[in-house]
Amino acid sequence: MRSGKAILAGVVSITAILLLQITGCKEKQQPKSAEPNNPAQTQKAGEPNRPAASATAKPVSQTVYDSKLTLNEIISRRMGWDPAFMNWYGKPAPDFTVTDINGVKHTLSEYKGKNVMIIFWATWCGPCIKEIPHLIQLRKDIGEDKLAMLAISYVDPRNTPAAVKMFVEKNPVINYTVISVYPDALPGPYNIVDSIPSSFFIDPQGKIKFATEGMISLPQIKAIIEAER
Repeated sequence: MRSGKAILAGVVSITAILLLQITGCKEKQQPKSAEPNNPAQTQKAGEPNRPAASATAKPVSQTVYDSKLTLNEIISRRMGWDPAFMNWYGKPAPDFTVTDINGVKHTLSEYKGKNVMIIFWATWCGPCIKEIPHLIQLRKDIGEDKLAMLAISYVDPRNTPAAVKMFVEKNPVINYTVISVYPDALPGPYNIVDSIPSSFFIDPQGKIKFATEGMISLPQIKAIIEAER
């Protein structure tokens, strides 16, 4: 018969796994310090998942909201994610230029006039992989003339540029821009992201509208894009 300590240890292990699947992965990088007066939110802890070999698309919930929600209403209805980098809301999004895995350059400021979603992810992050079908459907539902999607994957020993490119090649259903860079290639607050998946939502005026930490579903992504401050 198992001892009380053994049973308790098993319950703790299962709880930890469930929390990781919901909240996200902790990146093993040494991010830059935040810029003055622009601190990042405290990030949740969690051990990274084992590498995921596939991002096979699965049916995505088509839940819709009856009317546009405010950001506060969206926050109150959230499941599995939290708002992040709140001190940056309403501020101009720091500009950057990066090159995607196909050799195409992207400058954030060139997307003014449309919404931009910047997604931070890694090939080894289980919640990141689960989020991919939602992003694929988002790209299908909202055209490039209205929304730019930049999925940025920071380089680490398990997440090399070659690994990111191979992952996308094995998952050709991925229909949005994928980028592999080192954190120091970007300015703050992007370079202090250390919990994934995380996303920044930039409005058509080029300002940071919202940021999230943790896996976020398609209906709530759309609600954020459509919401008024």
